[in-house]
Amino acid sequence: MAVSETSLPLADAPTATARAKVFPVVPVALLAPMMLVNLIAFILPVAQLVRISFLEGSGGVLTDTTTIGNYVDFLTDAYYLSMIWNSVLLAFVVTVLTLLCAYPIAMFLHTVSPRWRNLLFVMTISPLLVSSVVRTYGWMVLLGDQGLVNNMLVGMGLIASPLRLVNNTLGVVIGLVEILMPYMALSLIAGFGRLDASLSEAAASLGAGRLSRFRRVTLPLTLPGVALGCLLCFVLSISSFITPKLLGGGRVFLLATEIYDQAVIQLEWPLAATISVAVLVLFGFALAVYSNVVRRFD
Repeated sequence: MAVSETSLPLADAPTATARAKVFPVVPVALLAPMMLVNLIAFILPVAQLVRISFLEGSGGVLTDTTTIGNYVDFLTDAYYLSMIWNSVLLAFVVTVLTLLCAYPIAMFLHTVSPRWRNLLFVMTISPLLVSSVVRTYGWMVLLGDQGLVNNMLVGMGLIASPLRLVNNTLGVVIGLVEILMPYMALSLIAGFGRLDASLSEAAASLGAGRLSRFRRVTLPLTLPGVALGCLLCFVLSISSFITPKLLGGGRVFLLATEIYDQAVIQLEWPLAATISVAVLVLFGFALAVYSNVVRRFD
């Protein structure tokens, strides 16, 4: 007598789509603390800043009157337009000089042995352990009329009288280049991590010289790191306050220092908020340029 077999229906295993519908709460829950921090520490303050920029007020007192007069005054005043130009130009010069100084360092770190690379890497980023305020005061001592640099130049007979290295744009540029150097170096070192040494060796075996290998192999592969370093240095330069204030001696007028003067000294909060929004727009422009560069060369 034949025995018939009967199979019981099994419950269907959850599909990937079903699991995605069941568990989306997990990544959202993991992101919730950071999203909350960003909301409280960034989005809400920026929204409040934008709101104040459209209000009337003076002497630390705001009214409920909405106006675009703050932007009209800011964008039509030759003083503020020159300040925008000076800030962008200073940030550009600082970024270029920092790149020219940091690129050889990153390239050298890429070529040395791992043991020396770790030591030199620590030495490169060690300035970050010291406050930028302390480093700025150090530059004031070094570059002053009776500072080490001028005393050495006078003692060597290269100059007859001390050079004016502080309380001007030159001092601000020198200070910012040194302060921002580790940020550029870190970005470039990450960029050199994408570089495959075999590609340079292959180019050399085909007869390419050092300059040609650098132009066709090294630079294109490290360009994302260059773009990131330039973005960081440009943004940090244009928003820097302490270094221009101290090394500029009140004679270098930039957007960041003007925001402080309008908000703290003049108590013109709507105008200070308007200038701050302009700085944020410059940040957005720099980020757009960076994204475009990375999209092209990544």
